Amino acid sequence: MVKGKKDRVLDLFAYLLLIIAAIVVIYPLFVMIITSLKTNMEVLVNPFGLPTELNFEGYKYVLRTGDFPIFFRNSIFITLVSLFVLLLVTVMASYPLSRFSFFGNRMVYFYFIIGAMLPTRLATVNLYQVINGLGLFDTLWALIFIYIAMTIPISVFIIAGFMAELPRELEESAHMDGASDSRILFSIWVPLLRPALATVAIFNFIPIWNEFFFPLIFISSDHLKPLPLGLATFFGQYQSDWPTAFAALTIAILPPLIFYLIASKHFIKGLTAGALKG
Repeated sequence: MVKGKKDRVLDLFAYLLLIIAAIVVIYPLFVMIITSLKTNMEVLVNPFGLPTELNFEGYKYVLRTGDFPIFFRNSIFITLVSLFVLLLVTVMASYPLSRFSFFGNRMVYFYFIIGAMLPTRLATVNLYQVINGLGLFDTLWALIFIYIAMTIPISVFIIAGFMAELPRELEESAHMDGASDSRILFSIWVPLLRPALATVAIFNFIPIWNEFFFPLIFISSDHLKPLPLGLATFFGQYQSDWPTAFAALTIAILPPLIFYLIASKHFIKGLTAGALKG
């Protein structure tokens, strides 16, 4: 089918908007990378220019002499454990809410929805009392439990909505073959839920990875600081080593980028599933 002049103009306008959006996103990353390859004097004299000579001293300091590897390890542990437990709990909570009818079903579901509407930081004082009472203050598990609790409501909303659309014939056939509910959940529904799980993982990875507020309150030991809190040590009150700081930031964006590239494949498959027949 030949496109008309109006359609071509709309396509050109859409591509132009996409190019502008790409430049807005990529340019700050470009500045961050070239700044990490400069000397501190070059950053102060010509902050947006290209480096006269590539300087990798910031990367060497970050990877060898600084505490960055410890911060990096802590963030990896916190994020991966939080996401794993989050997905497990969310799937197990969404299954009865979306596949079974029982008294209070909708009330429990709306309870999760209300939880997604309330900012977790409003309960900081109560969280502090709970975490301190459990003896988890200044531990990574304090952050993990908080991140799981703050991301469960919106995750249940996504997973339960996706699971409710799955055909019941598969479940009925599995029951006729003698499969238990747990076997049906993990053997049938979980593989079909990969697009939704990828969506939840992508949606929550960045907030957990970049969270600064709760580590600032609940972590006091230097060896337990995650990346956002650790990166703040590279910026001084009166003087900052900008190449080193931007080198640390450049390395810090790699895990979210890699995770997105891996998980987005399943997310895109979910969006295109059923688009073609045959």
